[in-house]
Amino acid sequence: MTNYRWGGYLLVAMGLLNLRYQTGEPGVLTHSLIILIPGAIILVMSFIPKTAEILKTKTARNISLIVGAAVIIYAALN
Repeated sequence: MTNYRWGGYLLVAMGLLNLRYQTGEPGVLTHSLIILIPGAIILVMSFIPKTAEILKTKTARNISLIVGAAVIIYAALN
């Protein structure tokens, strides 16, 4: 669960930093929420016991890895 929490914190932080440093750019709120929301969802899911069990499956691990990497790439290119 620690890796999910670190990943969630990473995406939340990147979303908030994006919002702060791109203030004044058009669509910054939308771009920041695209980064922040998946991180918040993963973070919340890691603290709920029933969803934490789902996150431990290999399929969920692969999906979250792909989504997390895609969002990080999106944040870097944005």
